[in-house]
Amino acid sequence: MPLSTASSAGTGSIDAGTTARPIVAIPGRFSASASALRFEALAVARRLATAVLSAGGEPVVVLPEVDAHIGPKLRWADAVLLPGGGDIDPSFYGQEPSTGTIYDVDREQDAFDIAVARWAVADGVPLLAICRGTQVVNVACGGTLHQDIGSSHRARTQVTIEPGSRLAGLLGGRPFTVSCHHHQSVAKLGHGLVVAARAADGTVEALDLPGATGFFAAVQWHPEDTYDEGPTQLALFRAFIESASA
Repeated sequence: MPLSTASSAGTGSIDAGTTARPIVAIPGRFSASASALRFEALAVARRLATAVLSAGGEPVVVLPEVDAHIGPKLRWADAVLLPGGGDIDPSFYGQEPSTGTIYDVDREQDAFDIAVARWAVADGVPLLAICRGTQVVNVACGGTLHQDIGSSHRARTQVTIEPGSRLAGLLGGRPFTVSCHHHQSVAKLGHGLVVAARAADGTVEALDLPGATGFFAAVQWHPEDTYDEGPTQLALFRAFIESASA
């Protein structure tokens, strides 16, 4: 995936030939191994990066490094995308593990993502959260998670958008099929958050933040899986990138 270096702090501008794409900061995921690399890796899903690029943005992977000054660290970014990944340590939402199915927990990753989510919401930075990213946003706002909802949401499923939500304005009000891969979900809503979409069984599949001053979308499904199969999921990425351009 393309990696770019910001040319000037605070502007988000890059040298991309004749056109400057808005820079989208994506926290990388720690990986125990990766093809052709001799050490542990910092990774981002290629398809996710390609979806951002296809919508007109420039994806830049960020090393998750806990820092009290997230804003200055990411001052070059025009937008932030919180991607999918492993489970969040339940201690971050005041619980102990209640199941043996929790996996790939990394407290350093959790602390960084939660700090980034809080900064983006507080500063009105355009924010798109996907799968784990939605759970991060909920926890960052004081909410909790269902630690295991089973395997029913590891396939394509139909979701219904809540009328009047910002997501309905972006994607329309009709139910549509999405690609899901999650065994956890939102339980108690975080402060200021409202449900923007549900699956047929009532599972929360998207969140809205009516008080957000910048673009905000948090979806539990993976829009990058099907962004090239029709206009609906690509429209989500395009709206996100357009807000970053503005």
